[in-house]
Amino acid sequence: MSATATEHPKTGLWAALGAYIIWGFLPLYLILVREVPAFEFVGWRIIWTLPLCLLIVVFRKQVPELLKALTNRRTMGWLLLSATLIAVNWVVYVWAIQRGHIYAASLGYYINPLVNVLLGTLLLKEKLSRPQWVAVGIAAAGVSLLLGGALTTLWISLTLALSFGTYGLIRKQVDVGALPGLTIESMLLLVPSAAVTWYYASLPAGSSFAQSIDLSLAIMLGGALTAFPLLLFAIAARRLPYSTLGFIQFLAPSIVFILGLTVFGEDLKPVQAACFACIWAAAAIFVWDLWSRSRKPAAT
Repeated sequence: MSATATEHPKTGLWAALGAYIIWGFLPLYLILVREVPAFEFVGWRIIWTLPLCLLIVVFRKQVPELLKALTNRRTMGWLLLSATLIAVNWVVYVWAIQRGHIYAASLGYYINPLVNVLLGTLLLKEKLSRPQWVAVGIAAAGVSLLLGGALTTLWISLTLALSFGTYGLIRKQVDVGALPGLTIESMLLLVPSAAVTWYYASLPAGSSFAQSIDLSLAIMLGGALTAFPLLLFAIAARRLPYSTLGFIQFLAPSIVFILGLTVFGEDLKPVQAACFACIWAAAAIFVWDLWSRSRKPAAT
């Protein structure tokens, strides 16, 4: 464990809680921009994320790291792929919330940690413990239940889980920090984003950004709600043990699930409830295994 992780655990904990609470309550923000088409909103989100990221990169004195990555062709190739994956993830998530598929979005991020474990096993040759294999099996059984009763929204959950899981796997292998990486991803997506927003501006309804001052400010807020949680997450990842972070990451989809029950009033189908029960059981086993192994003294 790094010295940073052991010297500032409280700072890391608050940073992690801040990041996942913001991500958890993001559907409430999306209510403010629900009239903006998902593709157009993600385009504006990327456009307004880039200048904020650049300012924070300068403030944190990460410009040399940013320039180093920009001049590395291999790094840029991987970041182009990761940028594509995160764009797909954002579009599907925004679309799902706008269409009222709150539980499907929540389920996607419950599945994500287990997808990370599976991808690490298959592609990075990491070893799974027996409890982790049990957790993966229970989660797979839960997802399979949706094949019979919620097939129309299953693609949302799987797309969110697989896109973000693969995104995280790529970013784990690329030698660039979270914030410089997001900055470059935003740069790579800037031209497509500008093209998307220009297309919507050319339609008879016009650009959503020009509809009203309130809506314009709400759209601009998307940049801050993209950059700040990621910055908090980057701080937490450096200052907290993986087992602790693995537990906290279930906070965001739990908040989304509660919002689905309360604020959005989405009907919870029996098959969805059964699937969530399986995922929660798998998550509990997964977190318990990480926690128990972290308590064991390191081999000397």
